[in-house]
Amino acid sequence: MPPKLTLVLVVLFFAPVDAHFPATGELPTFREAPAFRNGRECRNRARSDSVIHIAMTLDATYLRGSVAGVFSVLRHASCPENIVFHFIGTTRRSTELRRIITATFPYLAFYLYQFDANLVRGKISYSIRRALDQPLNYARMYLADLLPATVRRIIYFDSDLIVVDDVAKLWSIDLHARVLGAPEYCHANFTNYFTHRFWSNPSYAASFKGRDACYFNTGVMVIDLWKWREGRYTEKLERWMRIQKRNRIYELGSLPPFLLVFAGDVERVEHRWNQHGLGGDNLEGLCRDLHPGPVSLLHWSGKGKPWLRIDSKKPCPLDSLWAPYDLFRHLPSLFSDS
Repeated sequence: MPPKLTLVLVVLFFAPVDAHFPATGELPTFREAPAFRNGRECRNRARSDSVIHIAMTLDATYLRGSVAGVFSVLRHASCPENIVFHFIGTTRRSTELRRIITATFPYLAFYLYQFDANLVRGKISYSIRRALDQPLNYARMYLADLLPATVRRIIYFDSDLIVVDDVAKLWSIDLHARVLGAPEYCHANFTNYFTHRFWSNPSYAASFKGRDACYFNTGVMVIDLWKWREGRYTEKLERWMRIQKRNRIYELGSLPPFLLVFAGDVERVEHRWNQHGLGGDNLEGLCRDLHPGPVSLLHWSGKGKPWLRIDSKKPCPLDSLWAPYDLFRHLPSLFSDS
């Protein structure tokens, strides 16, 4: 049986170099979010089976996107007081970040964990976009180590997305015997995610033998942390990172190790829960349209971020869907009369 209805949000926000606030500058300020309260149908958060855990990374560079993401989750949740956020960041500016989250969301239940960048610093090789090479972008691999053993399941969200549906629906999916659930995209050309050196090596290519491997985006995942720990999946991901460091078998940061370990063994989630790619490609970040079908989550993966395009006065049409969740103070909106 899947866990019942309590919402704990583990928030991991990563800090790409090509985003808007430098790590050494003044942090942005935000308007205080309204208080979101449970309805009568909600169980008390004291019951462990009524909490939803969501993980995101938290850092100065993507802070504006992170705040918008949290706000969107609370705004559409059926039981917002049953949401607990687990933010993962580095020691840098953690006191300031905690203060900003507390001031922006005074009623929010959250924890802030410190991620040791040294865990991955020697394992990261450069990718096609410097933002993907930041140590905190790999923190999602270490959730099972960072979070308390009492947290059995989490939802992982990137910090460049908004949720426009009740996240309890995503939380309640049945993972069956699998470790991880995510929307899959089997029409994508899977071979493009790895280099010729990978496919020409029989032992590497054989890692997909017997698996119906499909692409999935790691910005939205539901993870059984108990099964993850039992299967020692962090070690499996690290093994591929070490191989990449020696032999250059892929180009895209932390995504390919997840494909190598999990593709073909992912519990399928409806596509509505990750309308990704709204930030365009990783090089130019051009405007894109929505994929066909219903939408529960909008994800600006890719180079183009809505707050950057809004600030530059060159927004894409779909950035107007992100703007209402932007709590950044002192910013006139291009999509309103204010």
